[in-house]
Amino acid sequence: MHDLVIRNGRIADGRGGPSSVADVGIDGEHIAAVGTDVGPGHREIDADGRLVTPGWVDIHTHYDGQVTWDPDVSPSSWHGVTSVVMGNCGVGFAPVRPDQRDWLVQLMEGVEDIPGAALTEGMTWAWESFPEYLDEVESMARVLDVAALVPHGALRAYVLGEGRGNDVATAAEIATMRDLAREALVAGAVGVSTTRTLLHRAKDGELAAGTTAAAQELIGIGEALAGIGHRVFSVASDMLDLDGEIAWMAEISRRAGVPVTFQTLQTDLAPEMWRDWIDRGLAANRTGAWLVPQVAGKPASILVGFESSFHPFTKHAAYQPLADLPLDERLAALHRPEVRQAILSEERTFTGSEGFLYGNMHKLFPLGDPPQYEPSPEESVGAIAARHGVSPLEVAYDLMLERGGKELLYLPILGYANGGLWAIDEMLRHPGTVLGLGDGGAHCGVLCDASLPTFMLTHWARDRDRGPVMAVEQIVQHQTSRTAALYGFADRGVLAPGYLADLNVIDFDGLALDPPEMAYDLPAGGKRLIQRARGYGATIKSGVVVREDDQATGERPGGLIRAGRGGASGPRRPGAAPVPAGMA
Repeated sequence: MHDLVIRNGRIADGRGGPSSVADVGIDGEHIAAVGTDVGPGHREIDADGRLVTPGWVDIHTHYDGQVTWDPDVSPSSWHGVTSVVMGNCGVGFAPVRPDQRDWLVQLMEGVEDIPGAALTEGMTWAWESFPEYLDEVESMARVLDVAALVPHGALRAYVLGEGRGNDVATAAEIATMRDLAREALVAGAVGVSTTRTLLHRAKDGELAAGTTAAAQELIGIGEALAGIGHRVFSVASDMLDLDGEIAWMAEISRRAGVPVTFQTLQTDLAPEMWRDWIDRGLAANRTGAWLVPQVAGKPASILVGFESSFHPFTKHAAYQPLADLPLDERLAALHRPEVRQAILSEERTFTGSEGFLYGNMHKLFPLGDPPQYEPSPEESVGAIAARHGVSPLEVAYDLMLERGGKELLYLPILGYANGGLWAIDEMLRHPGTVLGLGDGGAHCGVLCDASLPTFMLTHWARDRDRGPVMAVEQIVQHQTSRTAALYGFADRGVLAPGYLADLNVIDFDGLALDPPEMAYDLPAGGKRLIQRARGYGATIKSGVVVREDDQATGERPGGLIRAGRGGASGPRRPGAAPVPAGMA
């Protein structure tokens, strides 16, 4: 008799083939059987009419600080995610000298918009080296498994000092960074990450550490990945020097024999350039490299409302007396005609974030309930204003007061150059790409894309009306076996005997995303946008039901994935079975 049986579900096993109705038998942490007659279970879950999938493997998150205080790793765990990779974009919190903690916090706060006060209050800082950080992460039981990349920014700060974030490193300094990276990788880090984008700036306004590092430095650090098994070098780059960027990434891949994954996004200024990025990467692969374009499932965007980090009226003089009022009082004031008139009649020269918003009213949309992430251009704030003969700011003001002052305006920045998701559609269908860039845990004041796994099902496999949908089996594969394979997680991502029993039981027809909402639940009262889902009948991690009917059960079987150690480690259930031979 099995410990648990999922009965009569529509099995999309993660490999992309046609789904079929079957049972899943689970013993301990692993899947024991999949078929039409797997036998009884001590507990059985009726999955009739429901979709059964592997647990989602999200490879681009920023929970580096949050995992030290939050065993639920939310919001990702609310969306069927059972494994995450953090430490992306070259930012994180180890290695760290005691006098550099504040500097790393302001780096993360600037680059990823995570409240610095929350990080400062929430983290224990019970580490200096990266292996010690992994030990700290491992010490807490969680609802899901976490894996960590070594951040280039922290390496640079530790070796060069915080005042030399983008100084040229000496050969000796490069060697020290390589040795520290090697130490971390041997301890179980799954790779190294760096940033090369000018958008990534610390809170002090400086470019993120390592942004302009020479190719020699990156290749030197990349040598640490050689000869110790499957690891990954992860890159966020603007590709301003496409030849140079492809060259050093390919060199790391060839020397170390590991995949290098690089973000691939569509920009308004060069809406077809992403094709060159993919083509050049694949061309390098034909000469012995292993480059993997990492693509998004929805546009990189910001959400603005009267609770957001900024909105179109943040710097208006007439708004300033309201800015720090409790939300209810602020909204009451904003509804008063004289306040509305004072704010909207104010003459301003828009600069900075305000200028960016004002210049993109043709791409600014009411998000709505249910949220719409692929609206047509006719639904934009600019188009509404033109139809009614009023200013876009007037439309934005009134829209943000809808839904009790909770309405958000959605500005797709990357991936929407042609007024739709056609470029993203093409990227997702490309056989050489991998899905990522959800940024779980980051951009707390203006974004919540930790919900990406749910969006992938509701939009791409079911509801899209401005283009073709994709087969649900393809969408499942995108966020299970393909993401797991990139990181060498050979024990998960597929529903088959011997694999980890990480599963979702989903009411596919009823699956829905709630609108994002602002929560004030971070340490020190920090705020973040969160987004909930409805329709996850069960999420199972290592054979344990951790969520049922969209609610946490209180079980925490998750641990730390240490590369080269065969699966996750950490507080586990007594008697847990080892990973089958040949799968680690």
